Amino acid sequence: MSHSAEPHPLTARRGGPLTGAALVPGDKSVSHRALILGALAVGETRITGLLEGQDVLDTASAMRAFGAEVTRVGEGEWVVHGVGVGGFAEPAGVIDCGNSGTGVRLIMGAMATTPITATFTGDASLSRRPMRRITDPLALFGSEITAREGGLLPVTIRGAAEALPVRYATPVASAQIKSAVLLAGLNAPGETVVIEAEPTRDHTERMLAGFGARITTEVTDEGRVITLTGRPELVAQPVAVPRDPSSAAFPVAAALLVPGSEITVPGVSRNPTRDGFYVTLAEMGADLTWSDDRLEGGEPVADLTVRHGPLRGVAVPAERAASMIDEFPILAALAARAEGTTLMHGVAELRVKESDRIAAMADGLRANGVRVEDTADSLTVHGSAAVPGGATVATHLDHRIAMSFLVLGLVSDAPITVDDGGPIATSFPDFLPLMRRLGADIG
Repeated sequence: MSHSAEPHPLTARRGGPLTGAALVPGDKSVSHRALILGALAVGETRITGLLEGQDVLDTASAMRAFGAEVTRVGEGEWVVHGVGVGGFAEPAGVIDCGNSGTGVRLIMGAMATTPITATFTGDASLSRRPMRRITDPLALFGSEITAREGGLLPVTIRGAAEALPVRYATPVASAQIKSAVLLAGLNAPGETVVIEAEPTRDHTERMLAGFGARITTEVTDEGRVITLTGRPELVAQPVAVPRDPSSAAFPVAAALLVPGSEITVPGVSRNPTRDGFYVTLAEMGADLTWSDDRLEGGEPVADLTVRHGPLRGVAVPAERAASMIDEFPILAALAARAEGTTLMHGVAELRVKESDRIAAMADGLRANGVRVEDTADSLTVHGSAAVPGGATVATHLDHRIAMSFLVLGLVSDAPITVDDGGPIATSFPDFLPLMRRLGADIG
């Protein structure tokens, strides 16, 4: 869907049980990284299972603009002929990353130590999101950066001609910051070091190692210390993208909520830096069964069976937030129907995502009759046996807000409408047909 498309309201209504297989799309985080590292490698990288949502398609377009040959050869199958580390060409136009914070921040890192200039922009939502958390560490490599007031997009980066290696402690738990610094470190001599107090998703480290980079991780008193040796020759690799656990969260939540439901989600990622939502579901009493644990493309995956059953409220500790940061909106929707109170700690990062997700979820839940309290760093949802529903929710161009309330509408007394379902295409283009095949009444 075009970033400028007219709003497309959607309504979810109570219906019968959900059954079948939920073939959720490829992992968005892995998809972005596969395209970027394929573009920085020498040779042909063949990617299978790539998420073909708008966010990832924008990253593919950006890699073409920097000189890589990126071709779609089948459904979810892409081939990238890379230009090598330091081989990016100066793009002829502005790099439009649409709605993708991951895309823009990782691409900035990938080009920041190459002596070219690029300007980055995005849609209205992305243009409100903080970029200084990325541009500040990139400037340490010697890049020159200009941005709109407040460090916002559009951002222009003149890459460092003589890059310096960096040792950087991330100020907040963010895989995007870590990854941007590591990607910049690829074309800097010596060792670039990133220190994170709390572990974040490790797809970048895994994939860099798979492409031949020298990268080590050590747990010390400082935290998790990742060391990358610069100027490697990355060698093209086949990449099998696992199914996205963040996308899987929506049909999983729907099956847990709708009486009589039983679904399977095959081949979903079980990366331990991404499993906080599923750990929390288990604590809530969810009926989840994992089977056939295996490795695909260096990532652990398994098949998941989900059955409807009662849920109880829990307290989610702050230290778990980084491993489930994208799943808090759907957890809040689930919590509305759990017995007791669910308290989510350490969620301040949600206020600077595609929208202020704490405010968006709190406002939408209140409008639909759910009792909620929120602070700068927490969200509390009081569960009930019934959700009145009946309201139209403002999604603020946020795909996860839209999907979360459409799931809740499947069990609310009155239908729930979201003001714009269009942004769902950024991460889960098959969401509507998939949910309808399972039996959901959304339209």
